[in-house]
Amino acid sequence: MMISFGLKLLTTLFCASLLAFDENGFSDEYLEESRFFFYNEHFIENANLKTFDIFEEARQDRELFWAKQAECLDWFKPWNKTLEWNPPYAKWFIDGKLNACYNCLDRHMQTSIRNKTAIIWEGERGESKTLSYEDLFYEVNKFSNVLKSLGVQKGDRVVIYLPMIPEAVISMLSCARIGAIHIVVFAGFSADSLKDRILDAEAKLVITANGSFRKGKIVNLKDTVDQAVQGCACVQNVVVVNHTENAVHIQDGRDLWYDFLMQNAMENCPAEEMDAEDILFILYTSGSTGKPKGIVHTTGGYLVGATMTTRWVFDIKPSDTYWCTADIGWITGHSYIIYGPLANGMTQFLYEGAIDWPERNRFWKLIEKNRVTILYTAPTVIRTFMKWGEDCLKGCDLSSLRLLGSVGEPINPEAWMWYYKHVGKEKCPVVDTWWQTETGSIMIAAIPGLTPLKPGSATLPLPGIEAAVLNDAGEASQAGYLALTSPWPSMLRGIYNNPQLYEQTYWKKWGGQYYFTGDGAKIDQEGYFWLMGRVDDVINVSGHRLGTMEIESALVDNQCVAEAAAIGISHPIKGQAIVAFVILKEGVLADKNLEDALKEHIVKKIGAIARPEKIIFICDLPKTRSGKIMRRLLRDIAEGRVLGDVTTLSDPTVINEIKSKYQED
Repeated sequence: MMISFGLKLLTTLFCASLLAFDENGFSDEYLEESRFFFYNEHFIENANLKTFDIFEEARQDRELFWAKQAECLDWFKPWNKTLEWNPPYAKWFIDGKLNACYNCLDRHMQTSIRNKTAIIWEGERGESKTLSYEDLFYEVNKFSNVLKSLGVQKGDRVVIYLPMIPEAVISMLSCARIGAIHIVVFAGFSADSLKDRILDAEAKLVITANGSFRKGKIVNLKDTVDQAVQGCACVQNVVVVNHTENAVHIQDGRDLWYDFLMQNAMENCPAEEMDAEDILFILYTSGSTGKPKGIVHTTGGYLVGATMTTRWVFDIKPSDTYWCTADIGWITGHSYIIYGPLANGMTQFLYEGAIDWPERNRFWKLIEKNRVTILYTAPTVIRTFMKWGEDCLKGCDLSSLRLLGSVGEPINPEAWMWYYKHVGKEKCPVVDTWWQTETGSIMIAAIPGLTPLKPGSATLPLPGIEAAVLNDAGEASQAGYLALTSPWPSMLRGIYNNPQLYEQTYWKKWGGQYYFTGDGAKIDQEGYFWLMGRVDDVINVSGHRLGTMEIESALVDNQCVAEAAAIGISHPIKGQAIVAFVILKEGVLADKNLEDALKEHIVKKIGAIARPEKIIFICDLPKTRSGKIMRRLLRDIAEGRVLGDVTTLSDPTVINEIKSKYQED
């Protein structure tokens, strides 16, 4: 089952051809009539893809299409078979041998890209560093030898807990070079969250820094790591980057300084030949079970997906300076800061720090200073600047920008239009992208210069991707669940050490036939996809997925709390915000001090991104007779919607009490 690019696509192109586009954009009245945005003539003339032939090629023979795309990489040994599909398990490029780091660095050493800038880095205090592809190549070779000297071997797991600094890129590529499996953990997570991931992966080594900078303050990362590794017998060493120069505890025999190790490291380390299906990395994502899931991505298929979607979606040019504002701790940082851009020989900008420090125009001044041409950021960032107003953009030269991207959550049409008008000056296409940690690379997005745009829609599936909106019975529907209906190269290969959870979470809904994304969606009359957000118990805060169970477990961990339920509500900046409903233990007084204390408790257990917007103290939760908490009703109350069916509740009267409490808050 797939969305046809026949009649619907012809309809789309016909409608688009009616647009009288020019370099000045479009009137509001015209947009209301057409619903489409197209591109100015200059962009179309210079676009990398100019026809829809690539879609037709993928439709006719999907496996042959992906085999052709895989030829963009350098292989030590070609594959024997493109796809082996035993639902829900896929293997791509069977018996092919390659190395992800080799494709990001080594193959460029014989071309002019060798001397091209790979990374322009700037810190919050204004310090900067530039690395060419050759510089990065030698740094990665040296650190690869460091890892080997510490006993790290192919298949070993290495946890990386670093801020957005060049050493983070070097660490990931070095792991890939020697065949070690990297597990990058967002450096805002707490010690408990970090420890969970270390233990689940049985990590041998942790790479961190003494600290990071955030709004002029130093965040002591080493202290967090010290707390996390207590009781982790699997961790043999902790490598520490001296980034902030603050004093930290160094445990003899375990902790080692990065700079010291690099001083005498050799600059030549051959890239390990990896099977296409060897694990490249594990990335933990929150789920409704309360325990983070280790999403497994393998080398060949993942790299093909990340490399080709980078080319298609960002219309890359040799002269581009690209800025993806994500953190490397998330999948966006993996695919569209590390592997996709570097495999394509791009120049990219990295920034460590807050977007509004020391002034609200810092973000835009960085674009001006570094002549950024492609900006890939989250709707949360866009809505934040919308809230602050256009004044923060005044005096900033954004004329270098030629393409804007959106990632992390659905972008509302208002934010799309603001982005297009005030940032892109009505000349830069806004390419919204839908994908997940699990998909590995972008699944639904416009191809710039080719696919007509609609504000708020991710548009159409990319070539070789088959998607549909289905109902509970697995039948095509105008509105329902977003499904991916055939395997794709960069798809997850499972949940680390938990095949049963993999099958249950992603494939059970339609009997193993289709991949369940967990997102709601609808399709309009032209076949365009509109994402409606999560349909499961996962809250998307500023693009960061947090499981309700994870938050509830942290609350109940507090000695004052008897029971809790967490939900996500709409938020104008974050997309979703957390609201927690809490039942206190007998004799505990509910007041503002306790609310603040519980919020801080969650921050300690999970991280600052999980801080609730509100905590509502109640006497009971809406539950079914079997004891299941009806979070749907809590969301209805919080969003002010008409309540759904309450007849299944064991005590329907609790609804009025909760509603009253919420309105009082």
